[in-house]
Amino acid sequence: MPELRKDPITGRWVIISTDRAKRPSDFVRESVRIEGKGFCPFCLGNETKTPPEVLAYGRNGGGPNTPGWTVRVVPNKFPALGIEGDLDRQGDGLFDRMNGVGAHEVIVETPDHQSTLATLPVRAIEDVLWAYRDRVLDLKNDKRFRYALIFKNHGDAAGASLEHSHSQLIALPIVPKRVREELDASKHYYREKERCIFCDMIRQETESGVRVVGENDQFVTIAPYAPRFPFELWLLPKQHSSAFENNQSSVYSSLARMLKDTLARLDSVLDHPAYNFMLHTSPVGEEINDHYHWHFEIIPKLTKVAGFEWGTGFYICPTPPEESARFLREAQVAATSAV
Repeated sequence: MPELRKDPITGRWVIISTDRAKRPSDFVRESVRIEGKGFCPFCLGNETKTPPEVLAYGRNGGGPNTPGWTVRVVPNKFPALGIEGDLDRQGDGLFDRMNGVGAHEVIVETPDHQSTLATLPVRAIEDVLWAYRDRVLDLKNDKRFRYALIFKNHGDAAGASLEHSHSQLIALPIVPKRVREELDASKHYYREKERCIFCDMIRQETESGVRVVGENDQFVTIAPYAPRFPFELWLLPKQHSSAFENNQSSVYSSLARMLKDTLARLDSVLDHPAYNFMLHTSPVGEEINDHYHWHFEIIPKLTKVAGFEWGTGFYICPTPPEESARFLREAQVAATSAV
């Protein structure tokens, strides 16, 4: 019969609808296929068609905004928030408001239009992760910002307006509610037990193995105990680490291998699904702590959020995470390339 499961970090309840249990082939979806039709501002030679770059790797010689790059970061042409101005926080009776100040950037992950993050070599993925780190560290110098969210929309169904592989960064003047819930819950757990809830979860999951999708020397990917969506995955460092941008250089190489392996398994089992991923890390000014653990959350777009979910905050997941993990763990994927 169906199960109600509680997420140990946020306290959110989900319904695991075992009566509706679905295998990977049961989901109605459109695979992400890169067609390469029409004009693309992210392709080589079109550098002047984007706002001026704020970071680029790989260019040996030549000036900014020219070909030769391997990873390129540019301001979003249609930003959600504006970089100029003061916050001007105001109260309006019981309401609060401020100016829409923030930074919105696009990380173009490769000059090759046909590549995806899952198909890039590990070294190229590592460069993308370094770009994340460098931009977060730079934006943290702006005293207006309290949080930097890195996320990726892969495929039209996941909200991507351009098919060329890219991710985004939005720096915010407030800590998002979703992140604050995780922070507050992990802080409460630490006060009671003097242990990190994420570290305890990683230890229990790796010991049982039933929800582990893959792991290497420094990282593990799991199907969370109470997933909101089928085949939802969390990728976490095994050792306690509260801020993504504060890691040693060797960590990003190991993370690149784990991220490539995880995305390749999703492509193999779910036939190249659209997906979103989000990087949750500690806020500005709270980077070093014993209670929070940075991590990626990866969500394939296989189901839709409807009235019940909006009305209750409960999610109905038609595939138990133990089954999702098993399908992905048993997937045959090509050996990762380190070049």
